[in-house]
Amino acid sequence: MNIHHLELFYHVARCKGVSAAARQMPYGIQQPAISAQILQLENSLEKTLFHRRPFALTAEGETLFAFVEPFFSKLPTIAERLRGGEDTSLRISCPEIVQRDYLPALIAGVRARVPGFHFSLDSGRIEEIENNLRSGKIDLGLATSAGPKENGIDHRELLRMPLALLVRDKGGPKTPAEILGQDRIELPLITLPRGEPAVNAFQQELQKRNIEWFPTLELASLDLVERFVTEGYGAGLVLDIPGAVRPAGLRVLPLEDFPEVKFYALTFGNRPRMVDVFMEEAERVIAGLRKKGR
Repeated sequence: MNIHHLELFYHVARCKGVSAAARQMPYGIQQPAISAQILQLENSLEKTLFHRRPFALTAEGETLFAFVEPFFSKLPTIAERLRGGEDTSLRISCPEIVQRDYLPALIAGVRARVPGFHFSLDSGRIEEIENNLRSGKIDLGLATSAGPKENGIDHRELLRMPLALLVRDKGGPKTPAEILGQDRIELPLITLPRGEPAVNAFQQELQKRNIEWFPTLELASLDLVERFVTEGYGAGLVLDIPGAVRPAGLRVLPLEDFPEVKFYALTFGNRPRMVDVFMEEAERVIAGLRKKGR
């Protein structure tokens, strides 16, 4: 087998398609050239390695990817080591609320343990994070999730967070029952977009209780949910996050008998050692916040 053909196959399998691989290759190569060389590889093996539309590895493709992935995925790490030391970089993606409330403490802790640690950061929700992990754009995602799926993404639970309603302190309800016990709830509901784990868990529990209360406003971040509640647009569905600082004038109504939402560290494939260092620090910081009762 041609080693270059195997490298191209690795990137196509990692990126879930030829066109995606062409955009994300570490060097310039056109899509037709990739397709032609993959076809040569398949012809030499006399096997189809993946279905084109929709993309899916065949059994033979899965076997070959499992063989080549450990080698090609570790090339950046070994290159850094040969240049003069272990790779101490990390590519992270997480929601804005994590960047605000947790990430500064986490980064400070990792830097204290690992001299020369540096990182890149972008904002993302669960679907974006999973796609970026599979395509190799990031090393680590931090997000709420419904849990492990059959997509190869590894989940490490860091925290369970209760759901809560956020209302204005002045003149607002004092318990969730004052809202949920109404025959017809007039108060507008402000949430993250539908499909977010917190929103799904809340709506599923309402359905079990035969309560109808659907989002009026679906906003891009929990910060925006807080802001719109502050401005008097309704009640917000939020996560009761340890250490979170709420704006003045708001009251948190814990939904104590609702399902908790799980917060995970997400990785894919062979993860760099820095991911484990980061996750150890994350668990330490979260444990510290719990002890303080924040």
